[in-house]
Amino acid sequence: MAKEMKFKLNQDLLTIALEGHIDSANANETEAAINEIRSANPSKAIVFDCEALQYISSAGLRIILRTLKAVPQTSLVNVSSEVYDVLEMTGFTEMMEVKKGYRVLSVEGSEVIGAGSNGKVYRIDRDTIVKVYRNPDALPEIHRERELARTAFVLGVPTAIPYDVVRIEGGGYGSVFELLNAKSYASLLDSGEKTTDEIAKMSIDLLKIIHGTIVKPDSMPDMRAVAVDWIRFLEPHLPKEQYDKLLAMMEAVPEDDHMLHGDYHIKNIMLQNGESLLIDMDTLCHGHPIFELASMYTAYILFPSMDPSEKLKFLGITHETARELWEKELRLYLAGESEETIERIANQAMTISYARILRRTIKREGYEKGREMIENCKSHLSELLKKVDKFTF
Repeated sequence: MAKEMKFKLNQDLLTIALEGHIDSANANETEAAINEIRSANPSKAIVFDCEALQYISSAGLRIILRTLKAVPQTSLVNVSSEVYDVLEMTGFTEMMEVKKGYRVLSVEGSEVIGAGSNGKVYRIDRDTIVKVYRNPDALPEIHRERELARTAFVLGVPTAIPYDVVRIEGGGYGSVFELLNAKSYASLLDSGEKTTDEIAKMSIDLLKIIHGTIVKPDSMPDMRAVAVDWIRFLEPHLPKEQYDKLLAMMEAVPEDDHMLHGDYHIKNIMLQNGESLLIDMDTLCHGHPIFELASMYTAYILFPSMDPSEKLKFLGITHETARELWEKELRLYLAGESEETIERIANQAMTISYARILRRTIKREGYEKGREMIENCKSHLSELLKKVDKFTF
């Protein structure tokens, strides 16, 4: 193993691959090979690539320690869970940079149980689901979502916490969750196990917990600031009076430290042993609840309007059921309010929703490809802005 040790020098960074087992039987040979490579390739930093390293004994650890003393900028990458446990137990993770490797997971043939703008959620087996991110370089997004999920969990929001990060066969990364026999609200509706009344009530009960949670403003994005940016993007694309009114109403929304989910719908909630759990947390933010209602209108009404099929691909339910859910959840959320008030707030949510999708379509598809949706959004905004004077309630 030592005689065939692979290495690569890139400017002042020397990468050396460790393989197989390193123990007392081959430690001297291994260290001699490492020192020979170092002597021939002087560098300021050394990275030991441990992707093929299966085991390391105390004799191997002493090699790492002596290298670290000689070259303080020494690190370990692609470390397996087993080797990482040894390094953590012996204190090496506190002395130097140690990065875990990622096991490879295939989602081929797995059931898609959820989908959003950032990725898809697959059921791997009865115990396990994995969220696969669309961005092939999504590691920063994954770690950010894990932190948001932990923040929500600590604050008492029922949240499925990802326990592992994996590489997906064919490219990209995913987060793994353990959800024993859990089913999405969408599948419960589709199978007839739950009625729209039951799902609407469960959904709003959970949403009230989320919206009742106060967060530190710097722990997650401010939805008002995000929405102001949406509107500012639209300045060249709307008549001046419409743009000015939209921007003034958005800037007048008060700051609010209550948690919002940001993409709340039946594909992002699982039921496990009678407990509802959120599974998609990358959109967590804080702000006024009108933004949540707008995102719900987008998920149940506006996005489905782009799907001509009888059964919606996105939600897995019919257009009629999606509309029924939107109306029932809105009324449950605003329980006790008059029909006039409910209609006024619905119009506010719709206005934000159409502004958001107008911006999204222009930015992602352009006028040529997205013309139909762009004209649809502009037409609705023109009518809604005659009725809506503020975005608060």
